[in-house]
Amino acid sequence: MKTLIAVLLLLVFMSFSFTKEVDMNINHSFNVDSLGACQGISYQNGRIFLYGDREVGMIREYKLDGDSLVYQHKEMKLTLNDTDVINHPTGIAYNGKNQVFMGNSIRLNKEGTLWRAVIYCIDWKGLQRTGKLDGNLINTIDDDTCVQGTRPEYVQYKNKWYVATADYGGKANEVRLYDPALLQKAKKTTDKGVLYKKFTCTPWVQNLNWIAAKGILVLIQNQIEGRKWRFTYVDLAKSIEAGSQQVIKVVDIDRADELEGFAFLDSDTKGIAVTSSRRNNVNMMNIHW
Repeated sequence: MKTLIAVLLLLVFMSFSFTKEVDMNINHSFNVDSLGACQGISYQNGRIFLYGDREVGMIREYKLDGDSLVYQHKEMKLTLNDTDVINHPTGIAYNGKNQVFMGNSIRLNKEGTLWRAVIYCIDWKGLQRTGKLDGNLINTIDDDTCVQGTRPEYVQYKNKWYVATADYGGKANEVRLYDPALLQKAKKTTDKGVLYKKFTCTPWVQNLNWIAAKGILVLIQNQIEGRKWRFTYVDLAKSIEAGSQQVIKVVDIDRADELEGFAFLDSDTKGIAVTSSRRNNVNMMNIHW
């Protein structure tokens, strides 16, 4: 028994030390056009989807070729009856099992003090096939639980999938977990049972990325409003149980533009960060653990 306890303590210590040493650096930066201001990235089964707010909200599909992205000549316009619907896409929740959800954060005044956040349940295969939301918009949900904006991402907690999202504002920020089965049928996120758990977090969260093998949620952030890069690695389970983010590591990158999204590729040592800049909006990154 003593030997078993010692081994378990050693494994806990090794895990803690391992994650504490996480570091990130930019390996290569380049321009990807025709996105408008890029708002995020979703990596799915070897394909990369970049989304932005061009003349309408849209998604384009790419394939990684070395340190470059090759456009696959597939574009999805987030329109319904040729009307822009998801005009400012902020997050794609995809896990290959449950319904796909997309976020839209709509600024209602020029000061940025009033926002409307909307989550859309999407027929993802249909959207890829037809290139429009017509016939592929399953449900529209007002994210009225939020403080400022929405950015859905699938996470796992106690062996169940949830749709996580977070606020972008300068105060009262939270990460919230929604039940996807109830969310896809809800009219608003304050409907009974939709909100499962939540915890407080630091400001300026642009997007989320889930590392399933490590139980880590990465908050993709700005250091100040609209500027400078920050990645905050948090222990999801501990954060939920504590009611506040339990930080493993904060990584700040020396870039002055607006970090919008990030996704790991097939391993946890390679990733892509995207910004809303016109130049160097796609950045290949190395991650060291």
